[in-house]
Amino acid sequence: MALRNRASEVANPSAQPRHADMHSAFGNDAFGRLAEKAARFFGTPQYIVGQTIAVLTWVLLNATQLHLGFAWDVYPFIALNLLFSLQAAYAAPLILLAQTRQAERDKLHSERIEKGHSRLERAAKAETDKLVDLLTANTELTRQDKELTEQVAELTKQIHALLSQSSGNRPSS
Repeated sequence: MALRNRASEVANPSAQPRHADMHSAFGNDAFGRLAEKAARFFGTPQYIVGQTIAVLTWVLLNATQLHLGFAWDVYPFIALNLLFSLQAAYAAPLILLAQTRQAERDKLHSERIEKGHSRLERAAKAETDKLVDLLTANTELTRQDKELTEQVAELTKQIHALLSQSSGNRPSS
C-alpha cells in the first residue's frame, strides 16, 4: 500500500513544474511568459487566417487603388516585404525563447520523474529483499519442521517397537 501511494505521488506525468523550479536565465519572468504567448499565437489558425486576410487586403488595396492615387505600396510591395522581415526578426527569437523555456521545463519534469522512479525502484528492491528474507526464513522453518516430523515419526516407530517387544516378553497370567 505504501508503495502504491509513493507511485501516485511521484509519477504524475501531468504535473507542471513548480514556479520555484524555474529560476534560470529563462525563468518565470514577464517577458518570457509574453514570448511564450506570442509563440503559441503564431502557430494558431486564427493568426494564419488573420495574416492572410491582412496581406490580401494590402495587396488588393494597393493594386486596385493605384489609378486613384490612394496606393501607398505599389508592386512589388516593398513596404509589405519590410513588414514581413520585421515580423520575422521578432517572431523567430520569441519562438526560440519559448522553446528554450519549454525545454527547461521538460528537463526539470524529466529529472523529477527520474528521481521518483529511482525512489520507487529502491522501495521495490527493499520490499523484494524483505520478501526474499521471509521466503528464506520460511524455507528454513519448513526444513526444520520436516526434520522434526521425521524425528517424531522415527521416535514413534522406536516406541512402538519397544512396546511391541515388552508386551511380547511379558509372562502371560
